[in-house]
Amino acid sequence: MTTQSDNPQADTRERRSTARRSLLGGVPLLAALTACRSGTPSPGGARGGAGGTGGTADPRPPGEVPARAVAAAGGRQAGVDRPAQPQGHAVVSVYGFPPEAPFGEVLARLGREVLELTGSSGAALDGVAAGDLTVTVGVGPRLSAGAGRGGPGDLELPAFAREERTARTWGGDLLVQTCASDPVALLLADVRLAARLTAEGASRRWSQTGFRPPGGGPVRNLLGFPDGIEIPRSRGELEREVWLPGPGPAAGGTIAVVRRLRIDVPGFLAQPTARQEEAVGRRKTDGSPLSGGGPLDRPDLSAKSPRGRYLVPAMAHARRANPNATGSGRMLRRGYSYHNGPEDQGLLFVSFQRQLRTFTATQRRLDDGDELMGFVTATASGAFLILPGFGPELPLGAALFRDGR
Repeated sequence: MTTQSDNPQADTRERRSTARRSLLGGVPLLAALTACRSGTPSPGGARGGAGGTGGTADPRPPGEVPARAVAAAGGRQAGVDRPAQPQGHAVVSVYGFPPEAPFGEVLARLGREVLELTGSSGAALDGVAAGDLTVTVGVGPRLSAGAGRGGPGDLELPAFAREERTARTWGGDLLVQTCASDPVALLLADVRLAARLTAEGASRRWSQTGFRPPGGGPVRNLLGFPDGIEIPRSRGELEREVWLPGPGPAAGGTIAVVRRLRIDVPGFLAQPTARQEEAVGRRKTDGSPLSGGGPLDRPDLSAKSPRGRYLVPAMAHARRANPNATGSGRMLRRGYSYHNGPEDQGLLFVSFQRQLRTFTATQRRLDDGDELMGFVTATASGAFLILPGFGPELPLGAALFRDGR
C-alpha cells in the first residue's frame, strides 16, 4: 500500500532527489550526459541550457543544498579516507599509455585539471556545482616500476580463481576514480577527464559506473547484506593499515586494488535466508555477526554452539576474509554496486592498503574455500599506486616523476 505525507511539495522534492541518486544505476554515461546538455529532461530532472549562456543550469531542485566540498589539494589525495562516508556515485576508469609518453608531464596537467574540476565555481562543469566531487589518481605497475624512486615495489596481481581475463581489463597504466553525490557533476567530470587523457595519448581500457545507497556507515549491496563493516576506522588504524609511511617519494600514497566482480545475484537470492547468512557469516537484517553482537562488531571466530559447531561457519565469508585468519592487515574498502543488465551486475570492489599482500593473502584464502565466492567472477582487475597528495605549487606525481617521465 502506498502512503503519502501531508506535504505534497516535500514528496515531490524527495522523488526528484531519489531519481537523481539512482541515475547511475541504470542510465549509460553518454545518454545521461547528452540529455543533460541538450535540454532534454534526464531521469534525474536535469535540464541543459538552451541558449548561448555558456553553460547548463544547475539541475538541483530549488532549495536543495549541494554536498560539502572536499579539498583536492593536500598531503594526501581525496577519495581514499575523505570524505569518511563514500559518495553515492562513482566512475572507475583504467587507461593505457604508449611507452614514449612523457608521463610526469601528463600527470602534472591532469592534476591541474582535477583542481579546476573540484573548484567551487562550477565553471569547469558547465555551471554545475562540484559539491563533494573527488578525483583519485593512481599509476600501474609499469609506470610505478619505471619511476624507480622508492615506490611500493611490484604491483602485479597474480592469477586467482574464477577470473575472466582479457588484455584490456587486466592491469593498466593509470587509474582514475571519480566520486560524487551528484551524478550529473560526476558525469560531466568523467567526460572532461576522459577528453584530457585522450588528448594526452591515453586509451581507456575499461570503465565502470557504480552506486551506493544513501546513508551513513555500512550500506547494503545487491545481495541485500550490509557491506564495508570490517575496515580500519580510527586515525591510528588508517595510518597503520592504509597510508604509505615516510620518508620517501611515495609517502602519503597508498596501494589500491580495483576489481569488477560479477555476481550471480539471482542464484544467491534463490537460497533460503538462513543459507545466505551462513555463506556470509552475518545476519541479513542488520549485518551483525552470527557469533553475536551488534552490526559493527567483529565476529568471534572461536564461538561455538552447545553442540560444538562454529557459529560462524568454516566457509563463511566473514571467517575466510577475516584478517586474523589471513595473517594480513586490514583493507579500507570503498566498494560500489553496479548493474549493466540482468546478466552483468555485482560489486565494483575498491580497496586501499599499505601492502599489496593485504589483498593477495586475503584473496588466496577466499579461493581456498569461501561459499560466497562460488557466486562471484572477476571480469576486470588491477593494482595501482595511489600517488601522494598535490596542490597548486606541487604537481601531481612530482616526487616520483621529477624528470617528466
